[in-house]
Amino acid sequence: MEVSALQQMLSRFRQLQEDLQRQVNAVTVEASAGGGMVTVKMNGQKQVVDVRIEPEVFAGKDQEMLQDLVRAAVNEAARRVDEELASQMKSLAGGIPGMAGLKIPGLF
Repeated sequence: MEVSALQQMLSRFRQLQEDLQRQVNAVTVEASAGGGMVTVKMNGQKQVVDVRIEPEVFAGKDQEMLQDLVRAAVNEAARRVDEELASQMKSLAGGIPGMAGLKIPGLF
């Protein structure tokens, strides 16, 4: 392979990395549990940015139920972040021959 071809491929990979980082920064997902009793909003870095708990949850004073609902909502939000990023990565990598379907360890 020629040096210029390798440089072009490296340049494309750098552009892909920058595009992916921009998309990760733009991702926001929302998930709920208990029929909307607990709602969690998470960004592309899987940081919880918002938690909403309906007042009825506190009326029951059931600590274990609240813990279960928060855990379920956070896990569902993390799963949705993974799905969204995998979808975006597939569309980005589709433009590079041999990259479609490539899984990058630690990214998803």
